[in-house]
Amino acid sequence: MNHSNMDHSGHAHHDHHAMTEAPTLTTHGGHGGNGGDHGGHMGMVMTFYFGYKNVELLFSGLVINSPGEMVLACLGVFLLAALYEGLKIGREVLLRRSQVNVRYNSMPLPGSDGTVLMETHKTVGQRMLSPAHFLQTLLHILQVVLSYVLMLVFMTYNGFLCIAVALGAGAGYFLFSWKKAIVVDITEHCH
Repeated sequence: MNHSNMDHSGHAHHDHHAMTEAPTLTTHGGHGGNGGDHGGHMGMVMTFYFGYKNVELLFSGLVINSPGEMVLACLGVFLLAALYEGLKIGREVLLRRSQVNVRYNSMPLPGSDGTVLMETHKTVGQRMLSPAHFLQTLLHILQVVLSYVLMLVFMTYNGFLCIAVALGAGAGYFLFSWKKAIVVDITEHCH
């Protein structure tokens, strides 16, 4: 096939707007990723880019087209990622508060000098048909949905949004993880 007579004027130069727009894939028919009938399948960009024009965020109607909109989107994504980390820690705190059926099991252990030491283990549980377990289930569903939303935001491959996810997760961990329970074995002497 001879391509010498084809119009290449659209591909001959790059303008300064190319870095700000979301990249699109060109399909076999020469249409952009949004044009033509492709049986419902659209091209998906799989390389990272830093742009703020024509960036679809989760829904086709939610399109970022200005630096201000990108800043607001990044702020929202940052807060969602921080909320996700807080939700994880919050679920652990609620679980500890709602634990019932506490049992203590003691077992003798021989000491190094021939004496017998007693080691005690605490076993806790939770009832399946309790309000606390229903709340944990609802919070788990919310946590799973949030994790998939953040994954889909990251899969836009927009560098600004990816950085917002990472920084939000880091900030959320920093803010909430200090409340996380740390199990310390008091019989362990090698600290």
